[in-house]
Amino acid sequence: MTSQVKTFMLLALLSGLIIVLGGAFGGRTGIVIALGLAVLMNVGSYWYSDKVVLRMYNARELSPEEAPAIHAMVRELSINAGIPMPRVCVVPEEAPNAFATGRDPDHSVVAVTEGIVRLLSPTELRGVLAHEIAHIANRDILIQTIAGVMASAIVSIANFMQFTAIFGGLRGNDEEGGGSNPLMALVLAIVAPVAAALIQFAISRSREYLADASGARFSGQPLALASALEKLQTWNRQIPMRQGNASTAEMFIVAPLFGGGMANLFSTHPDINDRVARLRAMAGR
Repeated sequence: MTSQVKTFMLLALLSGLIIVLGGAFGGRTGIVIALGLAVLMNVGSYWYSDKVVLRMYNARELSPEEAPAIHAMVRELSINAGIPMPRVCVVPEEAPNAFATGRDPDHSVVAVTEGIVRLLSPTELRGVLAHEIAHIANRDILIQTIAGVMASAIVSIANFMQFTAIFGGLRGNDEEGGGSNPLMALVLAIVAPVAAALIQFAISRSREYLADASGARFSGQPLALASALEKLQTWNRQIPMRQGNASTAEMFIVAPLFGGGMANLFSTHPDINDRVARLRAMAGR
């Protein structure tokens, strides 16, 4: 099953959760209210995602004169991917990592940390940049935003349901098929947000596999990306990021640790060894 098909199926699961929860809370009205709230909460973050994230990590734009080699790589890879050249930024962090952001290819940014530029060879860095450009070409920011809207809707409905079930019991609209069992509604309200989070993580992992494969095609060197991933896994365990937070972890090429804390219980990224194995198999073909 391809990553694209998996993403479609996971988004369908999120839609199903919204329908079930919305119906239990207030039929069609419950679904409409929750989706409206979710859109309001997420559309701003989607539209201004590049500005917010770059400010969060104190990123600054790199001029072609300052980093001619990186600009040349990004320009070449963008042509291979068939997208406009993104802006190039650097993050003042020793932890080696990289991410892409922006609402569409015309408003996109590729950012690298100072640490990754020092750690990787030019060939490995090119592989990482190809991965990030693949995220832009594959519209992953948009897909993650859609998933975020759906997950936020589920959380909104669940919060309403918990409040109603605890303080007065749920009395659904019988004409719209609303539920009338407070205990069942409360169980749904507790389980559904967890399920939504797990589906979001699965979508993120699926898009990482796709970006690895697409990036390897854009660069023509899957083994370079594989080598870079192995180095990044080792060094990110030793050098945690000093700024940012876990809510942005899915943006990075490898899951970062923040402030020396423990890794997240639910990983937004696939296992590095599996990613490397897939890239090596791709090179073998």
